Amino acid sequence: MNSGEKEFAYTLADFEQVRKLLYQLTRIHLADSKDSMVYSRLVRRLRALKIPGFKQYLQYVQSHEDEVQHFINALTTNLTAFFRESHHFDLLSDYLRRHSVKRIWCAASSTGEEPYSIAMTVAETFGRFDAGIEIIASDIDSGALQTAQAGIYAEERIKSITNEQRKQFFLKGKGAQLGKVKVVPELARMVSFRKVNLTDKKWDIDGPLDVIFCRNVMIYFDKPTQMEILQRMISLLKPDGIYIAGHSENFSHATHLVKPLGKTAYLPVRMQSA
Repeated sequence: MNSGEKEFAYTLADFEQVRKLLYQLTRIHLADSKDSMVYSRLVRRLRALKIPGFKQYLQYVQSHEDEVQHFINALTTNLTAFFRESHHFDLLSDYLRRHSVKRIWCAASSTGEEPYSIAMTVAETFGRFDAGIEIIASDIDSGALQTAQAGIYAEERIKSITNEQRKQFFLKGKGAQLGKVKVVPELARMVSFRKVNLTDKKWDIDGPLDVIFCRNVMIYFDKPTQMEILQRMISLLKPDGIYIAGHSENFSHATHLVKPLGKTAYLPVRMQSA
């Protein structure tokens, strides 16, 4: 790790301390390859706080509770898009038609694209916004949640969806908001947002749930943590509920908890038929 060209001195020991602290706070395990990402994300906090180095910053985080959330926000990844991994939304629509669904949990909602995609799928499936389905969206990143609740995005973010969906679900910005879009109030009302750390002993989420979306977040935890979280989530599902994972996640080894249902989707093992 070469710190000679960097604005702030940054050593392997600094990176290891960052990894250790993040794991203590969230049980997220940063890969060895994330050293450059850590520098680029945290250097913004050093500048903002006028702190001279990483060692001092880590001391600051541990002595200032209000900085802990900034630290977590900086290091959690919020890669998302509307209808990302679109086959999951086809599966959801089919499931909605065949089951009496009341509650859906989007457990890593990031900046909102995923839960709003869920809400759009519900609205399109039933032909109305008020389908009587509660959509709960949660994330550990308070900044991402603020963006999600605002429901305002750059217009380019919705280029991948159909013209009909753009007209039905988004308002185009004018004046100072030109080039931006906002989810329509009817869609926004379908989703409630809350802050949840999946490694906390208690979640602000109650069962029973019909569907859980927990996509592309388990990969950041070690195997024991993954199994612990998966077991807790499955316990919240109804017997005929479904758990939807991300494209890079596979739980074929967790046969005591789930069994496959198509591509990266699972049924609780206690369920006898789809």
